Amino acid sequence: MSPNQRGVEELASQVLAGSRRHLARAITLVESTRAEDRTQARQLLRSIRDHQTEAVRVGVTGVPGAGKSTFIDALGVRLIDQGHKVAVLAVDPSSTRTGGSILGDRTRMGALAALDGAFIRPSPSGNHLGGVARATRETMLLAEAAGYDVVLVETVGVGQSEVAVAGMVDTFLLVTLARAGDQLQGIKRGILEMADIITVNKADGDNEAASRVAARELRTAMKLITSDPNARRPPVLTSSSYTGLGLDELWQAVLEHRAYLESSGGLARRRALQQRDWMWALIDDELIESVRQISQVKQLRGQLEAEVMAGSLSAVEASQTVLETFARHLPERWIETT
Repeated sequence: MSPNQRGVEELASQVLAGSRRHLARAITLVESTRAEDRTQARQLLRSIRDHQTEAVRVGVTGVPGAGKSTFIDALGVRLIDQGHKVAVLAVDPSSTRTGGSILGDRTRMGALAALDGAFIRPSPSGNHLGGVARATRETMLLAEAAGYDVVLVETVGVGQSEVAVAGMVDTFLLVTLARAGDQLQGIKRGILEMADIITVNKADGDNEAASRVAARELRTAMKLITSDPNARRPPVLTSSSYTGLGLDELWQAVLEHRAYLESSGGLARRRALQQRDWMWALIDDELIESVRQISQVKQLRGQLEAEVMAGSLSAVEASQTVLETFARHLPERWIETT
């Protein structure tokens, strides 16, 4: 066994023992894009593969201002008080452009971050959502191997991040809020279709009555999502991170959804389909990155992009040129294994 292999095995052993420090090191390894690190990361993931737990995986998304981070903080503290170990992972592809809001979100999870039973990790900055999603999936596996039985995956960015998170969790939770009559505004139909549970947050003080009205209107809206009378309808609840109102009921809804999936065989099927989709996502990711890294493609890139932007070359023709160049100069590591 090489020194690197011994190091990876020792790291895996420490992760399985529940060391938060070594878990952080392991996550840094799987986030790396260096070829040598990726090889070690694959070895690490193989080492922990047979030690996965039946953790409850919950994705959390929400409209701007819904208070997702404060909600996760309150829910996480409550779960740890009940004896759970909670890992919070954030998916924020927008961080590559703006620096994101991850650090701000972490400060709003101050109570949770101070507890030994919690582990909070933002996603790395990457130049595309696929890389962020890959790192988050692998981080989730490591956290579960380290003994965290509840994994909360928060979408910090917007757009396709919701789809990515829904594709790696068991239960997808939408956090929204009452907005004086326009609470449905800004919630896309696609997000409603993905939601397994919905909560109207900040249901406290003068906003409590409005939140109940918003929840009632959302229940009506959910009836319009599907015409199948036998289809499961996501429960619409109210909650308050400040008072704790509705948090126990919400977690019970998560457990009931989990039980529903298990009894119907849906949990095993959902996870199997997620693994299949992940396989192809990794292939897509590797292919795109390999095309970009071919030196001959790099030499052509500037010229082709300029011609496409000027209209002298079509995107179809340019893409064909890139693909043909890639086929003629396949990466050496691919040629060696074929």
